Amino acid sequence: MEYLDYYDEQGKYIGKETRENVHKNALWHKTVHCWLYDKEGNIYFQIRKDLNKLYTTASGHVKAGETVAQGFAREINEELGIKIDYKKIKFVNEHPFKLDRPEKDGTIFRDRAFANIYLSEYSGNGNDFNCDTNEVLGIVKLNAKDTLNLIENKKQNIFGTIYKNTPNGVEISTKNDINLNNFLVNNGETAVGKYGNILNKVINITSE
Repeated sequence: MEYLDYYDEQGKYIGKETRENVHKNALWHKTVHCWLYDKEGNIYFQIRKDLNKLYTTASGHVKAGETVAQGFAREINEELGIKIDYKKIKFVNEHPFKLDRPEKDGTIFRDRAFANIYLSEYSGNGNDFNCDTNEVLGIVKLNAKDTLNLIENKKQNIFGTIYKNTPNGVEISTKNDINLNNFLVNNGETAVGKYGNILNKVINITSE
């Protein structure tokens, strides 16, 4: 059974509870949004299997007793199959996130999370990706500047490189018509609000 640390609305630690009860009772907890980028100014999105949309490189709950940075390394390893030194990752920001979503069984999924955004430089060529196919359909490499222009409606389509795991290894393909509809944006959110900050961070880092 998975346990999560939970907090009050000001972020003060209270205790730990099961993941199920954290969402059932709308308890504040910590999540980590993991982003990979490379020196060429590219950023890596995952294709989420459940929605077939582009989202963070990896993401998930921070487990009880685990630091956010340790959660970053674990989620990247679980979802992409690669190892990251969590001591070298860069903090971007933390923001509160609220979501009440009806589920198919009639229950309400209640999310109250302090979302921690971190990024790490990736120096591989994509052949080391070994995605958890239960969650991730593939990884898409996009130029950060082009992606920012897309979500700001300055471009209609952009180019991307897609990495998918197959029984014969990583299959690499390209797609030149990636558009705003390909990105995961929840009700009440905007693409700029959801992804603009991390894209600007990558652009600044790789322009130095």
